[in-house]
Amino acid sequence: MKRLHRRPCAGRCLPQDNLRNAKRAPARTRATLILTALFAFITAPAIAQTIAITGGKVVIGDGSAPIDGGTVVVANGRVIAAGSAVAIPAGAQRIDATGKWVTPGIVAGFSRIGLAGVDGVDESNDTAAKSVPFSAALDIALAVNPDVAAISVNRAAGVTRAVVSPDAGSAIFGGQGAVIDTGADHDPITRAKAFQFVEFGESGANRAGGSRPALFALFRNALAEARDYQAGRLREDSLLERADAAALVPVIAGTQRLVVHAESATDILAVLSLKREYPTLSLVLVGVTEGWRVADRIAAAGVPVIASAVNDLPAAFDQIAATQSNVGRMKAAGVSVAIGTIDDDDTRQAMHGAQYAGNLVALTRVPGATGLSWNDAFAAITSKPAQAIGMGSEIGSLQPGRRGDVVIWDGDPLEVTSGVEAVWIDGVRQPLETRQTRLRARYAHPQEGNLPKAYDR
Repeated sequence: MKRLHRRPCAGRCLPQDNLRNAKRAPARTRATLILTALFAFITAPAIAQTIAITGGKVVIGDGSAPIDGGTVVVANGRVIAAGSAVAIPAGAQRIDATGKWVTPGIVAGFSRIGLAGVDGVDESNDTAAKSVPFSAALDIALAVNPDVAAISVNRAAGVTRAVVSPDAGSAIFGGQGAVIDTGADHDPITRAKAFQFVEFGESGANRAGGSRPALFALFRNALAEARDYQAGRLREDSLLERADAAALVPVIAGTQRLVVHAESATDILAVLSLKREYPTLSLVLVGVTEGWRVADRIAAAGVPVIASAVNDLPAAFDQIAATQSNVGRMKAAGVSVAIGTIDDDDTRQAMHGAQYAGNLVALTRVPGATGLSWNDAFAAITSKPAQAIGMGSEIGSLQPGRRGDVVIWDGDPLEVTSGVEAVWIDGVRQPLETRQTRLRARYAHPQEGNLPKAYDR
C-alpha cells in the first residue's frame, strides 16, 4: 500500500492530531494547541458507527408486515439492509433486540415543534408573524430551536423527524416550512424550504377579509404576481412584496410543495380545483376532517393527505361531518394518508401520532367503523408523511439507502404502554434524557438542598 506521510493539519485535524502537533509546537503556542484539542474533544459531534440490531421484530415502515427475528444494519448513517436474511459486516457493533420491536423513527407528519418554548411567553414563540409585511417569504428553518424541551421529549418517545410548519399570521400564507430531526445537537434542519404553507377554509377566509371568495381572489392574485415576478414584470403597485413573490416562484413551478390547510368537503374540492387552473402545483392537503366525503375526488387528483386522525366532533363549522372513520375511509378509497397534528398541541405533542395510529387500528374492531390495519397505521406515521412531503427516498422507512433513524421498543409501538429503549438518528445513538427524567431523578429521593422552596416536608 502507498504510504501516507503526515503533514501539519490545515483546518481538518482530528483532535488526536492536534494533541500530537501540540507536543511538537514551541512552548509559547503549546498551551493554545492543547486547549484547542481538548475543546475539539468536547464539542466534536458523535460519529455514526456500523451497527447491526439483531433478533428483534423488524418493521420496515412501508406497509409490509413485521419480520420476526430480523436484523437491521446501519453504516455511515444510512440503512444498508433490513430483513430476515441479512449479512452482518465484519466489525459491526451488534445489539441484541430479542423480544423487542425495531422500527424506523416516527415522522411527525405536521407539527410546529421547535418553534415555541413557553406558549404563554410571546418572546419564545416563533410560530406566526402577526405584524410584518412579509408572508410567503418567511423561512421557519432559521427559528427552529433544538433546545426547547419538546424536542427531547418527542425524541425519547421515538419521534426522529418532523415536518415543521409556520402558522399563518395576518396573511393567508404562513411561509416556508422545514423537515427537521430531533437529534441532540444544534443542526436540526434536514431540509429547509421544503414546502409553502397556506390557510384555506374558515381560518383562511378570516385572514382574507372574512369570505372564501376573498380568499381565492387573494390566492390567485398571489400566484399571478409570482408569475409576473418570474417574468421580470412585477408592478410597483402589486399586493405582494417582492420577497413573497420570489418565494412563490418554486410553488408555481411545482418544485416546492404547497401544503394547504382545508377541513370541509367544500373547501377540499375548491383546493383540488386549483389543479385544473395551475396543473404544475404540487399540492398536499392537511387537516382534511371531512375528506371521507370526497375521498374519491382526492384519490383521482393524486393529492396526498396529512390528516388529523381522530377528529370526531364538530369543533367548527367546517368540521360538521367529523368522524374517526375519516382516515380509514380515505385509505379505502385509494388516498395516500399520513397522520399529523395540526392545531392539536402541535408545538409539543407530535408523539401523539403513534397513539392516534393505534386508535385507528382499534377502530377495525368497532362495528360499523373503518380504521387501518396495523401495517397501514404504522406507515401513516413513518413512510407516508415522508412521501407526502417529498422525502420518501430519504426518511420514514428501513429500506436500504434511507437515513439511519432506528428505534428499539420494549413492545408494540402503537400501544401506549410500550416504551422506547434506544434511538438512533443518522446512525448516531441519541440520549433519552429529558427535563422530566431529570426532575424525576432529582425528586424521587430528594435531599436537603435540592428541594424546591415550597416542597412539603
